Amino acid sequence: MKNLQISIGKKVRELRMEAGLSQEVFADKAGIHRMHMGEIERGEIDMSISTLMKVCHALGVKVSKLVQGIA
Repeated sequence: MKNLQISIGKKVRELRMEAGLSQEVFADKAGIHRMHMGEIERGEIDMSISTLMKVCHALGVKVSKLVQGIA
């Protein structure tokens, strides 16, 4: 399960950086505390479904794009 968290976190960071957003701006846009966003990007925690939806909305992507290629 930890590998899944890490893979999703890396993908979130990758998409955030592609969007040209700092972690702080992105966390604010998603309505998530910056420290919590850092934990997500480092794969330290499991995201709830509601947090996953907030992240995807802030990135402007569907959940399927976020998890594409992650097994």
